[in-house]
Amino acid sequence: MGSFFAELARQASANARREVEAYAREIAEFGFLDTNSRARAETLEYSLWLRRRTVELSPDNGELTDADLDYIAAIGESRAAAGMSLDARQRVLRLHTSLMLREINEATDAQHGVGVGVGVGELMRMMHWFAPQGERGIRAYSQGFVTALRHRLPYVEQAALLARSLLKGDPISADLAAALGMELPERCAVAVIRVPDRPVGDRDLESEIETLVKTHRAPITWWPGKGSRSGELIAIIPIPPATPPTSSTAELAQPHSAPDPVSDLVRDFAQALGRPCAAGTATSSLSEVADALDLARRISRAAPLRRASARLRPHTLSDVFVELAVADAPFVDGWLHAVARSLQPGPDLVVTLEAYYRHDMHRGATAAALNVHPRTLDYRLRRTRELTGIDPSSTRGVRILSSAVTRRLSETWH
Repeated sequence: MGSFFAELARQASANARREVEAYAREIAEFGFLDTNSRARAETLEYSLWLRRRTVELSPDNGELTDADLDYIAAIGESRAAAGMSLDARQRVLRLHTSLMLREINEATDAQHGVGVGVGVGELMRMMHWFAPQGERGIRAYSQGFVTALRHRLPYVEQAALLARSLLKGDPISADLAAALGMELPERCAVAVIRVPDRPVGDRDLESEIETLVKTHRAPITWWPGKGSRSGELIAIIPIPPATPPTSSTAELAQPHSAPDPVSDLVRDFAQALGRPCAAGTATSSLSEVADALDLARRISRAAPLRRASARLRPHTLSDVFVELAVADAPFVDGWLHAVARSLQPGPDLVVTLEAYYRHDMHRGATAAALNVHPRTLDYRLRRTRELTGIDPSSTRGVRILSSAVTRRLSETWH
């Protein structure tokens, strides 16, 4: 064994203790190590074992054995069984990797300090070993972690963890998906269903989401909002390979209609919810779902609230691009708000205009949708012109009033 590896072996105990202290200091979920001597001893034993195996295997590029991987998996399983979160798991892996690299540097510096040169060959052998075997170890740890989650958590909570891990780009998502029997697609649609308020008497939300997960076999999670009953349902829905791809960053080719699986899920949730909601969706590759989530969330906040119906569908960028731009320009948004307020004295003018533009200004279809006589519709359109000075059938009227109405129905104005 070369001097570099001998130095790593000599410092193994001190480095293992330093790692345990770092866990207790930097990761809140490891705070128990300061009070639980048995748990601290077990964590120290594992840290020391890992360093000793590194020194034993790396000089000759030996692989971790099946027994080694089983032990690593058992550690991951025990930590998940004890309640460790995915976030804490990620911090543990990141901190462990950082400390191991630091120890390699320190061993190199120590040899230089006593006048012993560390051969390039020794460092190359270590780094050649460290990356692939570290990846195998992390994989085993994650598989053990997921094994415990599968036994400890209900199916719907596992699906929520999968959704959140995908949105964070956590590699454990592959193991979570396998445990749930879900395939991770190359492309997906991220749907955000905004629920501004749910009365306390509503049905249990968890039961509704569980039904959605089992029916649509998609990662779904609920993100609470500021209000105790408000929030967002977020779903990541696979897109069949035949669907033309669109860019999640620019969305220049965003289709007018969302893929059918997305519309079906939105309608099912809205029906179960029984309350007005607004849905937005954006497509992306699986590696860019965080960007798609940001866009889908913005679309849902610009979209009007609607009740469940056969025509209900999630909005895409092409539906609300004007409202998105307006929301980012407060002085324009304030002006539109004033236009919308001028409609208040009229009889149901906001609802009438929304139906009028949704039916492409077709009088007969709009009157039928509103269940009113066409002459009543004509009166309301004249009343709109009187109150605002804008003809709703003109190009100017379409541009101004359709945006004002959509912003009003989104209920994001305060």
